[in-house]
Amino acid sequence: MEVEKIHRRTFLRNTVLVTGSLGLLPFSSALSAEKRSKMRFGLVTYEWGKDWDLPTLISNCEKTGVLGVELRTQHAHGVESSLSKAQRAEVKKRFADSPVTCLGYGSNYEYHSPDPEKLKQNIEGTKAYIQLCHDIGATGIKVKPNYLPPEIPREKTISQIAASFNEVGKFAQDYGQEIRVEVHGQYTQELPVMKAIFDEVTEPNVKICWNCNEEDLLSPGLEANFHSVKKWFGDTVHVREFNVGNYPYSDLFRLFKEMDYEGWILLEARTKPADRIEALREQLELFNALVK
Repeated sequence: MEVEKIHRRTFLRNTVLVTGSLGLLPFSSALSAEKRSKMRFGLVTYEWGKDWDLPTLISNCEKTGVLGVELRTQHAHGVESSLSKAQRAEVKKRFADSPVTCLGYGSNYEYHSPDPEKLKQNIEGTKAYIQLCHDIGATGIKVKPNYLPPEIPREKTISQIAASFNEVGKFAQDYGQEIRVEVHGQYTQELPVMKAIFDEVTEPNVKICWNCNEEDLLSPGLEANFHSVKKWFGDTVHVREFNVGNYPYSDLFRLFKEMDYEGWILLEARTKPADRIEALREQLELFNALVK
């Protein structure tokens, strides 16, 4: 599908048309609807923050008013499991001394491999970063299902992935951490597959991180797919730039508002703007229009 860029003014006008019915309600009803929305906007360091060291990352978030961040692995912030106890304490203090919330870690750990040793490495790696998240004052780690090997019966891999989530989820409970399962990967980013996995998840701190994929729109459609898994939503959602492409963000935010979602909407940007600070401010403005 060819990416279609939408001018910010057009986007804002369309968003107002979708949500403008609030203006037809009595004042108290409109105020009540606005008060129900407690979503907040943050950044994944995927593209726009990948080359910012930690002080720069925190400073740029403060400048833009984007006051939450998910740290992606192997980025310039340097927050990794190799940090010493003192270094972890310093990271925690940097965030505590700022208005920026460190939401946690965006890892690449996955649990679909039929190789027992690879599976074990991913599980043990996850546990190490759960401890890191705890030590830096964060609240969770993002992981992936990521694939269904065609040579393995689908049901077997789904059960293996769910069992792995249960293992790391149980471990994470001792550290007060949430396991955030990104809707990601070939086959596994389809919502019926995610539902099949979570039907076998037993640990209450293992949650779904909605990821705004095109597969969300497959039959029976966005709303039905959303409702099929919403009971497992956690503290974070990933979005792309609101003014790029055709994803129906107005519809998505209506669904989140209807369920009174209170989590973080995290920008996982894909473009390469000349001025990332200004681009972040623009995305925050578009987010605020969607929320209202």
